[in-house]
Amino acid sequence: MISEKGFILENGVELPFLGFGTYKVAEETIILDALEAGYRHLDTARMYQNEKMIGNAIKNCGIQRRELFLTSKVWKGDLGYDNTLRSFEASIKDLGVQYLDMFLVHWPQSAPDADWKPVLTETWKAMERLYDEGAVAAIGVSNHLPHHLMHILKDCNTRPMVNQLEFHPGYAQSATTNFCLNQGIQVEAWSPLGRTRVLEDPLLLELAQKYGKTPAQICLRFCLQNNVLPLPKSSSMERMKQNLDIFDFDLSMEDVYRLTTMPETGWSGQHPEHF
Repeated sequence: MISEKGFILENGVELPFLGFGTYKVAEETIILDALEAGYRHLDTARMYQNEKMIGNAIKNCGIQRRELFLTSKVWKGDLGYDNTLRSFEASIKDLGVQYLDMFLVHWPQSAPDADWKPVLTETWKAMERLYDEGAVAAIGVSNHLPHHLMHILKDCNTRPMVNQLEFHPGYAQSATTNFCLNQGIQVEAWSPLGRTRVLEDPLLLELAQKYGKTPAQICLRFCLQNNVLPLPKSSSMERMKQNLDIFDFDLSMEDVYRLTTMPETGWSGQHPEHF
C-alpha cells in the first residue's frame, strides 16, 4: 500500500518513499547533510561498521528520534537465534537508541556449503521475538530469493514485511520482486543507481533528456513506479537533493518496460548462493 508520505507495510508501519543508504559511509557530516536535505530513513547494517558514527549523527542532528526511520541488519556470519539477538543488542548500543524501526536478515546463507534452512529458521524465530517484544517496529530480510522466503513463510508466526534487494534498470530481479509484491512483502532497492554504472547507458541518457531529469532521477523514478523503495546514497548535498526531487514526473509504461527489459547492466556480482 502507498500513502501520501510513503509505503505502508503489512502491519501498518509507514516507510518514507526514499531512504538514505549508508554502505561505506564513514563521515558523520554526510549523514548530517542527508538529514538536512530531507532524508528521514537511514539504512545501515552491522557489517557496515558505521553504526556508532550514525548514532553520533542522530544525537547531533537536532531531529527527534520519532521523526526518523532507522534500519539495521544482522550479518550472515551472525545467523542463528542467540547470535541474532546479540547482533541486535550491539546495533542499538552503537546507534545509541532504544529500538529500531526495522531489523533485517542481511543474507540467507552464511557460507557456500552451509545448510541454510535450519539456521534461517532459528534466525527468524529471533526476529519474531524482537518484534513481539516491541524492540523493532518491523522485521524483514535482504537478498532473499523466493525459495528462501518460501522457507520462512511456511512456518513463521510473523511474515517478513520487507525484502531489500539489488534493484535498478539492468537488474530488476523480476521473479523475486513479483513474488514479494504478490505476497505483500515490500521491496527496497539497494544500489538503485547500479553503482553509477547504469547512469552512462544510452537508454538512461535518452530518457534523461526526454524527461528533463538526470539519469539518477530516472533510476529512482523507475523504482517507485515498480512499487520499490529506493535507498540511494551520495556524498554531495546537490545530488542528495536531486535524488529527492522525483515526484513531479512519471515515466510512461513503455519506458518502464524498456528499462525493465534492458540488457543486464551494473550488476554488483553479488548473489545469495554464489560467493
